[in-house]
Amino acid sequence: MFLVQYTGLNQLPFDPANNNEPLQFGSASGPLVTEGLIENGGESSKKRKRTNAPSADNSRTLNVDSTAMTLPMSDPTAWATAMNNLGMAPLGIAGQPILPDLPPPATRERPPGCKTVFVGGLPENGTEQIIVEVFEQCGEIIAIRKSKKNFCHIRFAEEYMVDKALYLSGYRIRLGSSTDKKDTGRLHVDFAQARDDLYEWECKQRMLAREERHRRRMEEERLRPPSPPPVVHYSDHECSIVAEKLKDDSKFSEAVQTLLTWIERGEVNRRSANNFYSMIQSANSHVRRLVNEKAAHEKDMEEAKEKFKQALSGILIQFEQIVAVYHSASKQKAWDHFTKAQRKNISVWCKQAEEIRNIHNDELMGIRREEEMEMSDDEIEETTETKETEESALVSQAEALKEENDSLRWQLDAYRNEVELLKQEQGKVHREDDPNKEQQLKLLQQALQGMQQHLLKVQEEYKRKEAELEKLKDDKLQVEKMLENLKEKESCASRLCASSQESDYPLEKTMNSSPIKSEREALLVGIISTFLHVHPFGASIEYICSYLHRLDNQICTSDVEGLMSRLQHTFKQEMTGVGASLEKRWKFCGFEGLKLT
Repeated sequence: MFLVQYTGLNQLPFDPANNNEPLQFGSASGPLVTEGLIENGGESSKKRKRTNAPSADNSRTLNVDSTAMTLPMSDPTAWATAMNNLGMAPLGIAGQPILPDLPPPATRERPPGCKTVFVGGLPENGTEQIIVEVFEQCGEIIAIRKSKKNFCHIRFAEEYMVDKALYLSGYRIRLGSSTDKKDTGRLHVDFAQARDDLYEWECKQRMLAREERHRRRMEEERLRPPSPPPVVHYSDHECSIVAEKLKDDSKFSEAVQTLLTWIERGEVNRRSANNFYSMIQSANSHVRRLVNEKAAHEKDMEEAKEKFKQALSGILIQFEQIVAVYHSASKQKAWDHFTKAQRKNISVWCKQAEEIRNIHNDELMGIRREEEMEMSDDEIEETTETKETEESALVSQAEALKEENDSLRWQLDAYRNEVELLKQEQGKVHREDDPNKEQQLKLLQQALQGMQQHLLKVQEEYKRKEAELEKLKDDKLQVEKMLENLKEKESCASRLCASSQESDYPLEKTMNSSPIKSEREALLVGIISTFLHVHPFGASIEYICSYLHRLDNQICTSDVEGLMSRLQHTFKQEMTGVGASLEKRWKFCGFEGLKLT
């Protein structure tokens, strides 16, 4: 076994976690002595007694004889375990490793944030001061809780000090040169679970989590895009700037957002209502621009579709030419001159080209079907509303001109109100030298003149469209009258023709209208009706004729079938049976036909 003999209260001369040299002390000055103990053998026991005998000055030191290491060892495993705990390779008699790479002593699972160790196997006479001197080499000790049952708990300042203390597990400790059991013991060091360690570890984890959240928040704030500038508050100066921006297409969206914010904030009052109304009218004037832009984009889309269709048709033509080349090469007069590999390649190429051509052809046909469906819808609408298109177009134009006229009139009123407000403010303040108001007044006057001119043009165009609309209405009434006259003439002519035909051919009409031509056919109809009435599931034409041949042998089957087929409300033919048993049967339906005629 590997023993540690504690002979005084001095400090340990080595760090048990970092010492890589074998411990051999031959002098009496060292407080900590390692010794190879042999439990069997008489000579070794005698030498041990001699070395452990107290000296003349009664000092508590220990000298080790070098011959003790030359004797055979009874338990090399304990020696190897102790040396492995110190992080050193165990050495034998010739300096060779005995058990290389032995694992450290088994310990319990390490608690989170462990700073406390359990130390068992202490001598009964060991004091707290002795424990401090042994374990203070591992690090700063905060607290020691010693028990009366030869164990204690030691709490260090840091967690890594616990790992150093674990290296002392397995040592034998002896107080001085005493061999009494109360002065000896074997140390067992293990992890201990303490609430203080767990609490500090949880506090540390919470602190780390807070730091991580703070770091993430700072990173998000760094990567967050800058906030948009705040919307300025309403004033006459800002109102004039926004009104100018509303007239500019490039700054329209920004100005509209500002206008919306002002309205939602409640900046509209009796004094600023006219200014807001003029800005809303400016925003309304952009509707026409947006509609025109949409129409332009639709036109570009149609042009792009047309170009795509033309390009696709050109590609299909080239594919057809390539496939024609392959087919011509596959004919007998050219096919025989190619090798087997060449024929295989030509066949594969032809198949691939045909598949690609079919795909493109299906795509082109799909485009054409869509166009045909759109055209058919347009044609249906045109057929149903042929007479109303021109009139509706003129009416819509007239309504658009009327709306434009009203909007221009309202805008003119707004400009007038603005001019009056500016004049009132100028009269109140009595500042004739204000350049901003004079300039704004001039701009408003110029805009007012332009609006008046535009209003006059729109009114003239509106009158011209109304005149055209009245003219078209008159033309439409005349055309409707002409159509009614033509319809009346056509109905009169048809009546005259019908009356003349009835007067000229009354006998032929009556003869042609009646399906029974003679009395004999009327008798046949009665007999067949009676026969079929007693056969509710019908009978074949052969069965009917066989019954009639008993009455008259000259009756022909084709005449009977023709007569029955002419009387559709009296007789009807049905198919019965399945497969080879399929049969045509005639049934009497005079009772139902009487209601229909």
